[in-house]
Amino acid sequence: MNAEAQPLVSVITPAYNTEKYLGECIESVLAQSYQNWEYVIVNNCSTDRSLEIAQQYAEQDERIRIYNNEKFLSQMGNWNQAMRQISAESKYCKVVHADDWLFPECLSRMVEVAEANPSAGIVGAYRLDETEVNLDGLPYPSTCVPGREICRLSLLEGLYLFGSPTSLLIRSNLVRNRANFYNESNIHADKEICFDILREADFGFVHQVLTYTRRHNESTTSLIRRFNTYISGSLFVLLKYGPVYLSNEEYRQKLVRRMNRYYVFLAKSAFEMREKEFWDYHKSELKELGLPLDRFKLFKAMLFQGLYPVNTIGLIKRGLRRRRGAKTPESQRETTLFTVTST
Repeated sequence: MNAEAQPLVSVITPAYNTEKYLGECIESVLAQSYQNWEYVIVNNCSTDRSLEIAQQYAEQDERIRIYNNEKFLSQMGNWNQAMRQISAESKYCKVVHADDWLFPECLSRMVEVAEANPSAGIVGAYRLDETEVNLDGLPYPSTCVPGREICRLSLLEGLYLFGSPTSLLIRSNLVRNRANFYNESNIHADKEICFDILREADFGFVHQVLTYTRRHNESTTSLIRRFNTYISGSLFVLLKYGPVYLSNEEYRQKLVRRMNRYYVFLAKSAFEMREKEFWDYHKSELKELGLPLDRFKLFKAMLFQGLYPVNTIGLIKRGLRRRRGAKTPESQRETTLFTVTST
């Protein structure tokens, strides 16, 4: 595709205190073989050098512009703010998070697949996830698959193709048609929006590593790991989109299995003597989903887990190590096996 025929791509980076990686992220956009792009960096009231770094690059390339939030927003609020900044003339939107980066052919190869398949609302590709390549569940050379098939396989077989926003190219009209692109009440709203879009659109795919995702200890990632928010997030998606993509029987069976898995996870967490905040989070999530914590089911799951004494002893030892290494005050870590099952 020659430069004159290239449709405009809006590249978006939400940024908050990302001075350590922001330069590398911006450089990866500048290094794209694809040339017809605009780049909007949305600064969420950073207190480090993020804004200064962005301004230095904006002075060097007129395709880069900066949007400064007047007040600090939540992460999802900032993501939505960023999506609102895409150009009215752009045909595609490409998010790249400030601690991630793109391989040089990313825009070129993704746009190529999108242009060849007008029904594709989202285009994905393999990614380098720290040191491992993933998002590799589609057989070669699948380049465009019905969206409903992708979502069915995701719900039924755990097919993992969406990754993070950095992993995907999205048609801009699908962004502009939504006042809030991301559901700000869902920490995994990036997965939710894919299920929403693919009800009516297909999924394009490039069999090439095109993006890099960095795993770090920032606040959101830390929360995800500490509480395992994926398990409640997956249940949310199943409850909302299972009836859309699955038959009644498929949905019923999947829901039973997912709930059993959830309670096994909670039972193991009980033996690990997880902290009060952990239990508050999962009780709140289950209540919001209309499935409040069932103490009898938890007790049964704990009895079943107790049939494997070696595993259970290992869980208890892990819990004791966590408590010894915890930095929060003792008054905030007084969750015991008794209080978990009796309150």
